[in-house]
Amino acid sequence: MGFFAGLNDEKYDRQYKDNELVQRMVNYFNTQISRLVYASIVIILLAVIGAALPVIVSRIVDMIQSQPSPSVIFTVGLALVGVAFGLWGLNWLRRGLIVRAVGDVVLDMRSRAFRAAAEHDLSFYDQFSSGRIVSRITSDTNDFGQLVVIVTDVIAQFIQAILIAIVLFRTEVRLSFLLIGFLPFIFGIAAGFRAWARNVTRRGMKAMADVNAAIKETISGISIAKNFRQEEGVFKSFDESNQQSYMVNVQRGFVLSLVFPTLNALGGIFVGVLVYVGGHSAAVGAISIGAWYLFIMSLDQFFFPVLNLTSFWAQIQAGMSAAERVFALIDADPNVIQDEKQDVPRLKGEIHFDHMYFRYSDKEPVLTDFNLLIQPGETLALVGHTGAGKSSIAKLIARFYEFQQGRLMIDGRDIRKFDLTQYRRQLGIVSQVPFLFSGTVAENIRYAAPGVPEDEMLRLAKRIGDGEWLETLPNGLHTEVGERGGRLSMGQRQLVALMRVLVQNPAIFILDEATASIDPFTEWQIQQALNLILKNSTSILIAHRLSTVKAADRIVVMKKGTIIEEGSHEGLLNQNGHYAELYNTYFRHQSLAYVEQAKDMIAK
Repeated sequence: MGFFAGLNDEKYDRQYKDNELVQRMVNYFNTQISRLVYASIVIILLAVIGAALPVIVSRIVDMIQSQPSPSVIFTVGLALVGVAFGLWGLNWLRRGLIVRAVGDVVLDMRSRAFRAAAEHDLSFYDQFSSGRIVSRITSDTNDFGQLVVIVTDVIAQFIQAILIAIVLFRTEVRLSFLLIGFLPFIFGIAAGFRAWARNVTRRGMKAMADVNAAIKETISGISIAKNFRQEEGVFKSFDESNQQSYMVNVQRGFVLSLVFPTLNALGGIFVGVLVYVGGHSAAVGAISIGAWYLFIMSLDQFFFPVLNLTSFWAQIQAGMSAAERVFALIDADPNVIQDEKQDVPRLKGEIHFDHMYFRYSDKEPVLTDFNLLIQPGETLALVGHTGAGKSSIAKLIARFYEFQQGRLMIDGRDIRKFDLTQYRRQLGIVSQVPFLFSGTVAENIRYAAPGVPEDEMLRLAKRIGDGEWLETLPNGLHTEVGERGGRLSMGQRQLVALMRVLVQNPAIFILDEATASIDPFTEWQIQQALNLILKNSTSILIAHRLSTVKAADRIVVMKKGTIIEEGSHEGLLNQNGHYAELYNTYFRHQSLAYVEQAKDMIAK
């Protein structure tokens, strides 16, 4: 089992009992009652006709044996052809009703799964691969739909088998009991395969999710792979997942391929027994030749639902496992817990960390007894080495993560009591690597404020470097940015991201400033955009540029989750402490004085 060791359950996976799964799936069909009623009527008609067919044929055998007539034979043959066409039409109607109902249900389930995935907090995506989540929303919901179609086929066949059983008992009781006596053997063997099939099917789906995750990660990072000439490496990584999926599904195929041949062979034995016993009864006159033929002909139709159920065991188990995985995603417990959903008026922007304790995991404490008060309208710069806790503070303010102890107060109210949707509408966040969606610059700017007119966007754009940054774009606001904004420079992406926040007019602004080198003119434009946002909001800046640090009202210096210094730029430099060390290491080379000094040294 070492080869399959990577196919672990996700932490949010849970085991559902079969009756729980069935009840949950049935609930999804509450909106499809009318279609299901019509489909049920058609299924019953199909079962009645299917059950009547062998009875009619057996009567014909008796009729031909007693008084054969060409006209009677022709009439019966024509009637059977008509029945065949009728069965085709009814089957087409049944499939149409079922497929439409299933399509609507899969659409609903996929929407719920996607909504659940979208509403999970960021810590959820820190723990679980987005590729595997995509697999649950797409592949698994589709497998669930296939399950329902197959189950309706099997139900129709079971109804037909019950009707045939009634006819057989009315025809010959002893042979009927012999036929019924075969069932425990078939059901016993079928049940023996159940747990085995469910296990290998679930593993097969997990392996496919790993393949999806490998593909997504590789395609997302293809530029990095090419930069470092790692095409062969990423292929090997994909090939490992692909080979694992292949081995798991081959094992699954071997298990499932045993089911139908085993039961078919068992059915052949039963036919032999029935032929012998029935033939002996017919020979002594206990039953008619037609009745004997009825039992032989009905044997396939009587056992076919069970054989069909087992032959489709792969799809049935895949559907059950798929439903289990989709429901687990929908039911996953949130890490961020809100006590209430109070309305959030326009915020002033006071932020108070009160004896805060926060960790990402039990072995990873980040903030310990942390206290910080940010006044309304204040611009606060957070500086410190990587891992000091700067980004964690921003994520907690955005309520992306749950803290373990203490309080986070916004305008004197506990953040755990806010309606998060209303609260986050008043947050403006720009990440270190600004993410842009495929589409135009205007569409990306409107992302948080869909109703903003183009004139307003142009007015704000012209307040940033007189709008020259917009003139560098080939089609202005209607320029296509490409996937992830790949057609724009890093500076242009930052400006679009800042414009997106600017039109939103947030009460609280969070900036995790990018460290990428940009030209001085673009930096000046970015600073202008920042100034427009800073004057109307409480701002938390995770600063990497000297210009941003110097623009802050207060600088907080952090180390290992604690505040070790705070004050203004000049005041902290005069203390000659940790900030002075950071300045000399990271910031001093960005200063104009340093640049001028360097020029003088080069000139000499």
